[in-house]
Amino acid sequence: MRILLVEDEAELARWLSRSLARHAGFVVDWADTGFLALKRLEVEEFDAVVLDLGLPDIDGHSLLAKMRARDDRTPVLVLTARDSLAERIGTLHEGADDFLPKPFVVEELEARLMALIRRSRGKEHPRLSLGDLVFDTAAQRFTVAGQPMALSPREHAVLRVLIQRSGEPMNKQHILDRIVSDDSEINLEAIEVLVHRLRKKLATTSVQIVTLRGMGYSLETTDG
Repeated sequence: MRILLVEDEAELARWLSRSLARHAGFVVDWADTGFLALKRLEVEEFDAVVLDLGLPDIDGHSLLAKMRARDDRTPVLVLTARDSLAERIGTLHEGADDFLPKPFVVEELEARLMALIRRSRGKEHPRLSLGDLVFDTAAQRFTVAGQPMALSPREHAVLRVLIQRSGEPMNKQHILDRIVSDDSEINLEAIEVLVHRLRKKLATTSVQIVTLRGMGYSLETTDG
């Protein structure tokens, strides 16, 4: 899952990026100004936004208003040092989906982000399934017919992206953006290799990775 972190404090942003990647497997992109965040949101797709209100140029309130004005429905979790009732109510009315007062523990931030992303996809239960393939989002584990599936970390990341968007085509660049950070050396050709390996491991299951010419890969059931 790909997160846009909008935070002007570099040290906090680096710590959050490392923590979210290590504990929950998020791919975190960082924007240190509201202007940069808006530009990225115009051309890139994220599963959620973590937004600090105290930004140096466009403040968090204005950024949120601009997002919602152009019908950008990406879930937004607001980080705020001002934990008053009026602040919380105002932020929610402006279009935020959740908020977390500073200071906070990263485990709570992870849990809230997972809940936001599940709700945005209409999935309250922390399990994604297709055929006999199940992904437990809380345990970060795949099973097939109830049995654990042996996957390398990168195979796991690619399959997680595909099951989150099962039935929808995902091109190689979209998959790559969601499994690695900007400084990773993995490339588009590596995605082809990982998909090839996954197809072998899914060969005896009721799901398959289908190639849709000109559109990308789609995870689908073998009977449909």
